[in-house]
Amino acid sequence: MTLFEIFDPKAAPRPIGIDLGTTNSLVARVRDGRPVVIADCDGGKLVPSAVHYDESGRVVVGAEALKLAASSPRDTIVSAKRFMGRGADDPETRRLGTYDFAAPATPEEAKSVRFVVHGRVVTPVEVSAEILRRLRTNAEDELKTVGGVVITVPAYFDDGQRQATKDAGRLAGLEVLRLLNEPTAAALAYGLEKRQNGLFAVYDLGGGTFDVTVLLLDDGVFQVKSTGGDSALGGDDMDRALAHRLLEAMGAGASPGHELVRVALDAARATKHALTDRTELDLELPTRGGGTTSVRVTRDELDALIAPIVERTGVACRRALRDAGVKAADLDGVILVGGSTRVPYVRSYVQELFGKEPLGDIDPDEVVALGAAIQADILAGSREHASDVLLLDVLPLSLGLETMGGVVEKLLPRNTTIPTGARQTFTTYADHQTGFDLHVVQGERELAADCRSLARFVLKGIPPMPAGMARLEVTFRVDADGLLAVGAKEITTGVEQKVEVKPSYGLGDEEVEAMLLAALEHGEEDLASRRLIEERVEADRILAATRKALASDADLLEPGERERIETAVAELAEVARGTKPALIHARVEGLDHATHAWAGRRMDRAIATAIAGKQVRDVETDVAGAQGLDAHLAAHHGDG
Repeated sequence: MTLFEIFDPKAAPRPIGIDLGTTNSLVARVRDGRPVVIADCDGGKLVPSAVHYDESGRVVVGAEALKLAASSPRDTIVSAKRFMGRGADDPETRRLGTYDFAAPATPEEAKSVRFVVHGRVVTPVEVSAEILRRLRTNAEDELKTVGGVVITVPAYFDDGQRQATKDAGRLAGLEVLRLLNEPTAAALAYGLEKRQNGLFAVYDLGGGTFDVTVLLLDDGVFQVKSTGGDSALGGDDMDRALAHRLLEAMGAGASPGHELVRVALDAARATKHALTDRTELDLELPTRGGGTTSVRVTRDELDALIAPIVERTGVACRRALRDAGVKAADLDGVILVGGSTRVPYVRSYVQELFGKEPLGDIDPDEVVALGAAIQADILAGSREHASDVLLLDVLPLSLGLETMGGVVEKLLPRNTTIPTGARQTFTTYADHQTGFDLHVVQGERELAADCRSLARFVLKGIPPMPAGMARLEVTFRVDADGLLAVGAKEITTGVEQKVEVKPSYGLGDEEVEAMLLAALEHGEEDLASRRLIEERVEADRILAATRKALASDADLLEPGERERIETAVAELAEVARGTKPALIHARVEGLDHATHAWAGRRMDRAIATAIAGKQVRDVETDVAGAQGLDAHLAAHHGDG
C-alpha cells in the first residue's frame, strides 16, 4: 500500500542531490532513510540536458526542447556540459555539431565558449543553470521547499569546470552545499545500498565524460585510492562516429548544414540505443537532395566504429590501478555508472579489461543522483547517515608553483586526499626585489612550460632587501569541492595576498590524459632538464655572491687567494651555460672550496661588527653574504 507523505510547513527545507549530466540530468532526495529519484509531473525521472531558446525569448528545457532540436538545431543546446569551463578556441568547439559560436571580441570573452541563439549570446553556465532550475522546480513540486544541494561533477573536472558548475547552481537559485565527484557518489549509493566492503573500481562512462576511480569501502569509510579519466570522452563521441557514417550515406558532402547534422546525430543516438537489444536496424534517412535513403546498421558495425573510443578508457583504467598500487585481480568488483555503459561492447570491454563481470544491478543512470542525495542529507545534518559515512576523495593532478629557471615546485601531489593544504617558504634570488610574481600550475611535468597555467598574481610592497633575506610563505588550500585557494605572505613585513584560483577555461580534449602520459613518457628527460636548470641557477647565484663579496671584502684575502678564487669563478662561468649538470655541480663545489677559508674570515668580521653595536638585520646580511649559499630556490621576482 502506498502512503502519502504529509507536508509540514514548519519543517526545514529538504536537501537534494543533482546529477547534472551531459545527456540527461536527475534530482534525488532521501525519503524514509533511502535515496529516491524525484519524478516530474509526467512520471519521468530523466530530464534531457537540452535547452531551447525561441524568438520571443522563451526558454524550453528537457524532453520538449529535445524535440525542437531537429527543427531548430542552432537554437537548441544539448550536451552543454562538454563546454563548461572551456575557452572559445577549445577543440570541443570544432567537433561535429550544430551550434553557432560567438567570436570573442575581447580577451575576456575568449575565456568562455559562447553560443549564439536568435542573436542572443548564452554561455554553458547559463544553459546549465536553466537545466538546474527545471530540476529545482521538479523537487519543489514534491518537497514544496528545497534546501541545499549537492551537485555531482566528473572526477577529472578541473578547477575552472568545477567553478563553472558551482556558478550555474547559484545562478539557478540553489545553495550549493558541495560538489561531489561522480564516481564517489556512485560508490556512496552502492556501498550504502548493498552494505558491501572491499576494493572497487568505478567505471563511469556518461554522455560527455569518462571517469575511473579505485576506492576502498570499509564500514562506511569511502577512501579514494586513485582517480583518472577524460573530461571530453563519452557517448556523444560514439554518436558522432556513427553520425559521420550516416552523413556519408545521406550524401551530405563536406558541409552538410546544421539540419542534416542534427538529424544524423539524433539517428545515431537512437540507433545506438536500439542496438543494445537488437543486432541490426534499418533506418530511413533524408538525403541532401530532398529524397530519402535506406541504411542498415548492424551491432558489429557499431562496435567497430566505437572501439577506438571505448579503448581510450582502458589507458586511464590501467593507470588508475597502477596509481592505487593494485592489480585488476585485487578488485572485489567493478561498478558501472553512466548511460553509455549500457552499450554491449562497453560491458564486454570492461569485463575483459578487469577480468570480472561488472556490477550493474543499480540503474547506472540513477546511481550518481542517489549518491548525491545521500551526501546532501548528511551535510544537512541527517542522523540517519552521518555516522555511517566518511568520504576521502583525492586530487586528480598535482598543484605547484613555478620557481627560478621555470622549474615546478609541487606543493600538493596528485592523489592527495582532499580537503587538504600545504605551506612552503621561498626566498629572493636577486638583491632589492620589491615583489614576487607567483605562477600557479597544474600537472605532472617538471617544467612549468609543460604544465597547465592556473593563475598568476603579484605580491608587491616588499622593502628592498639583499638576495635571500625576504621570506615568502606560500599556502595552498583545496576545499572539499576540489577548488584551490592560494595565499602568499612575506614573513618579515607581513605583506600578504590571497587569490581563489578560478581558471577561465577547462582542459581541452584529451589534455588531462596527454598530461599524465607525457609525464610518464618524458620522466627521465624532465628530471635531467630540471637538474640542469637547478645547477645553472645555483651557479649563477654563487657567482653573483662571490663577485659581490670580492668587491666588498677583498681586504680579507690572503696572498694567492684571489687568484685561486678568480680561477674557480672563471671555470664555473665557463661551464654554467653548458649542458652537463654534473660538471657544473663539480665547479660549484670547487668555488665553494676556494672561498671556504675567506668566508670564515668574513663571518668573523660580521660577528665582530655585531659586537660593536651594528643592527642585527645588517649582521644577518653580512653573515648570509659570507656564507655565500641559500637553501631555497627563488620565485621569479616581480618589481625591481
